[in-house]
Amino acid sequence: MGKFKVPHTLTLLFSMMVIAMIATWIVPQGFFATETMANGRAVVVPGTFSLVDERSYLTPWQLLTAIPRAFASAQDVIFFVMILGGVLAVARATGTVDALIGRLLERFGSRPQMLIFMVIFCFAMASSFIGTAGEYIPFVLILVALCKAMRLDAMTAVGMTVAGYGIGYGISAVNPFTLVIAQQIADIPILSGWELRAAIFLPFVLIGFHHVWSYAKKVAQDPSQSMVKDLPCPLGDKHAVDYPNLNWRHRLILGSFVLTIGVVAYNIRMNGWYLYELGAAFIAWGLFVVLVGNISTDTAAKKFIEGAMELTTTAVLIGVARGISLILEDGQILHSLVHGMSMPLSFVGAEVAAVGMLFIQTLLNFFIPSGSGQAYVTMPLMVPLSDLLEIPRQVAVLAYQFGDGFSNMIIPTNAILMGIIGIAGIPYGHWFRFCLPLMVKLMLASSVVLVLAVVFNFGADVQPADLPLQSKVQQHTEQVN
Repeated sequence: MGKFKVPHTLTLLFSMMVIAMIATWIVPQGFFATETMANGRAVVVPGTFSLVDERSYLTPWQLLTAIPRAFASAQDVIFFVMILGGVLAVARATGTVDALIGRLLERFGSRPQMLIFMVIFCFAMASSFIGTAGEYIPFVLILVALCKAMRLDAMTAVGMTVAGYGIGYGISAVNPFTLVIAQQIADIPILSGWELRAAIFLPFVLIGFHHVWSYAKKVAQDPSQSMVKDLPCPLGDKHAVDYPNLNWRHRLILGSFVLTIGVVAYNIRMNGWYLYELGAAFIAWGLFVVLVGNISTDTAAKKFIEGAMELTTTAVLIGVARGISLILEDGQILHSLVHGMSMPLSFVGAEVAAVGMLFIQTLLNFFIPSGSGQAYVTMPLMVPLSDLLEIPRQVAVLAYQFGDGFSNMIIPTNAILMGIIGIAGIPYGHWFRFCLPLMVKLMLASSVVLVLAVVFNFGADVQPADLPLQSKVQQHTEQVN
């Protein structure tokens, strides 16, 4: 065991693709019928699962062709990350990032725990209210540089970023990409149950803070305790001693950065913006930085290309990670996995079933890393199942939120996560070792909340009186019997 070495992240992801291909040869192939909602998205119809008439086998050649197809499928994330790397390199060339780090060191240099708490809390709030995720990628290198200056490490920087992102999604207040969709499918009032989610928000944030700060404190006291001590820092080995003063140019660039984030967040919520529009917004910000930052266009072009090149590895990992779910879709076993995991819940009590829903949603997030996509596939099945077991639908929605949100922090098929750890230069194996204990803590806390929610009948006040899915529940019951 002492000689065991975690393989390179690319090797790990490709191995998962091979395992997924083999699974398509073994797992029964089948599918649910789907129906189209008013918003044009397709949802599965419970009780309609059927096996295919004749099994089809994916070949190794199809495995290989899935890789370029996966790159094409993930092109929006890949190019956004590369554009972002280029733009941030231009911003670093103006000295703005160094000046910002110097100012933050003045304020938090002797209180790193306050910085860690603020980052986790603010990121969790943003994810909870407006569903921010990819927007955190621009902050990663800034936090890595800041942690390096505070004698911490890149793992601490990524830990506070991802903990805020995952916990915010898991304890979402009004997230339009997960909570709103799930409650629409469950036919319960939109944003209902906010009181419980608000009550548990801070305790879960404190769980994330405790985990990251406990690790950071060990590293500060003994750098040999760092999980990434054997890895080069993504910012190089230079240790800046004197940071430039934060002048008016830097302030203007930072103010425009905050404004860009605000414009992006507003338009994601109101106008459906996503990664193409986000990329365009940051290109516009980069052009503004060139004008205000007093650097030549040739220098800006050179820095942009250098910044984009630095993230080539990250882009490759994102593309290959998408290939895993692509193989499962091609092999027609995605619905089979959902069906197989949900069936055992029909035979257990309500409290156990609620916790079972949490673990099923957690596992399924590996195969369906899109939060909204997971809602459209799983919630139409969990809703009639919760009715059958006399579990309030609000609890089924809560189990979905916990499972989808928290597992975003650890599943390698999550393109945002792979982008964050890739930028910070942290292999997935190292990140898994750091994040797994945090996942265990959050899963235990979530299980307790779900059991209490069932005991106290959380959501009974918004349970539909005449259930529109009653006929589907009957179908499901007959299928089980």
